[in-house]
Amino acid sequence: MKELKCECGHVNPPGTLLCESCGKQQADYKNPVTDSGPLLDMRYDGSARRSQTYRKTVIDKVWNFFSSVKVGIWLIVLVLAASAVGTIFTQLEYIPSNILPEDYYREEFGLPGEIYYNLGLHDLYGSWWYITLVACLGISLVIASLDRVIPLYRTLNVQGVTKNTAFMKRQRLYGDRVLDKDSDFEAFKSRLEKKRYKVRTENGNLMAEKGRFSRWGPYVNHVGLIIVLIGAMLRFVPGMYVDENLWLREGQVAAIPGTDGRYFLKNERFIIETYESSKEKEVFKEAISEAGEGSVAKNFQTDIILYERSGNSLPGEKPELKEVKQDSIRVNQPLQFDSFGLYQNSYSTGALKELTFNLVNKETEKSFGPITVNLDEPKPEYNLGEGHRVEILSYLPDFFMNDEGRPDTKSRAPNNPAFVFNMISPDKPDGEVSFVGIQMNLEPNGENLMSMKFAGVETVNQSLLTVRKDLTLWVIALGGLIFMIGVCQGMYWNHRRIWLKREGGMILIAAHTNKNWFSLKKEIEDAAEGTSIPAAWDQKNIEGRSGGVEVGGN
Repeated sequence: MKELKCECGHVNPPGTLLCESCGKQQADYKNPVTDSGPLLDMRYDGSARRSQTYRKTVIDKVWNFFSSVKVGIWLIVLVLAASAVGTIFTQLEYIPSNILPEDYYREEFGLPGEIYYNLGLHDLYGSWWYITLVACLGISLVIASLDRVIPLYRTLNVQGVTKNTAFMKRQRLYGDRVLDKDSDFEAFKSRLEKKRYKVRTENGNLMAEKGRFSRWGPYVNHVGLIIVLIGAMLRFVPGMYVDENLWLREGQVAAIPGTDGRYFLKNERFIIETYESSKEKEVFKEAISEAGEGSVAKNFQTDIILYERSGNSLPGEKPELKEVKQDSIRVNQPLQFDSFGLYQNSYSTGALKELTFNLVNKETEKSFGPITVNLDEPKPEYNLGEGHRVEILSYLPDFFMNDEGRPDTKSRAPNNPAFVFNMISPDKPDGEVSFVGIQMNLEPNGENLMSMKFAGVETVNQSLLTVRKDLTLWVIALGGLIFMIGVCQGMYWNHRRIWLKREGGMILIAAHTNKNWFSLKKEIEDAAEGTSIPAAWDQKNIEGRSGGVEVGGN
């Protein structure tokens, strides 16, 4: 496409609607060049936007699609709608790790929960289609902004002082009168400068402008939103964002999720204090009595030791740990370390720690043992003497039968432990297999001579800690701050321009703003008071002159 050279001598980019310098309509403009047509559409000052100029190649079509305001609005609606749907039921990351997601949704929410899970909405914020929607919204903001702000910036920077007569007569605020004396021109100019207008003159003509920076308000908003979206997308980058739960029993040492095995935590002791109505203030007695004596937690905390792995360890090898600190984690008093925060979330009492069994000869009822199985680190073999041994062939901490009808475990937490024991005795040197769990003792290979009998259990308290790390928060906060700056920039200021032109003994005045026309009209009247400079009138209310104006455009 060829560049457009205006009669004023300025060369405009292809697709320009109004000459960037004098404002004259270009030949391919949709309305004829005339002084008496509808008011000019001053949105983007008639600058050459790429989306309205190039429409042939695939790149052009993609650019034009994402530069559309309608497309941007629809993307916002879709992201908001999807986000709202994701809040109906619990998301996957907040489901206890010892429960299978499909079981959780079925038990908690029934059929709607099953549908929700089967549609994949349980992990909505991590799904590919949601991330794609957010990415498309970001692309739309970037392209829509570039499509408008670059040509607008160029147009405003090269605009000339002397404007085409038709351009002035088709502005919303316009007036003309015979100029009596030149001193009025200087007085008008001086008054505008006192109102903080930047005034330029050329060949007896004048252009006054202020508040141009307000035109960039919407694009500053876009920059802020783009930064917020970048911050949100960074949460999917490994190491940038962690929000995990950790169940830790008293005495247990476990790797802290999200630290790549670098940090470990030991639950030294869990403490819970409850309210007792007889010992508390009168105002609490009724509420405590309704809940039950000792049922309302006054304080619960986890006394911990934080360890850091020292050196490297082979897979399966117990890591060498170095103590970092000892502390207590209470509600609203987290442990902070290396960009991580450990928060006291909840607790449970009566968690399984150890199970005790006896090996019994079913014929003689003679008992061997006992053996105590630590549910965190069970030994592979237990020697009971007299040629009797018990091997653990398989350990399922959280036993259930999977869809294929095979025994499996939901998690590594010992909520429903089950074992496959190999019982070796002098009469059965090759051993006998027994599948033992809570209220379950199966003999898969036929009736056995020996049997594992449950003899006791040891329980402990366990604490639920939330592990959080968020390196994206400052990015999101920065985006929010920039967005609010853009809101203030576009809301509390406006771009105002006033043009004076001498022509044939007459003085022509025209003005434009992106909002607050009454205030601009009042400023012109104040500056022109007592002079022969005409006060501009509002042509929008004149019959036949309101068709083309778009108020508030950038």
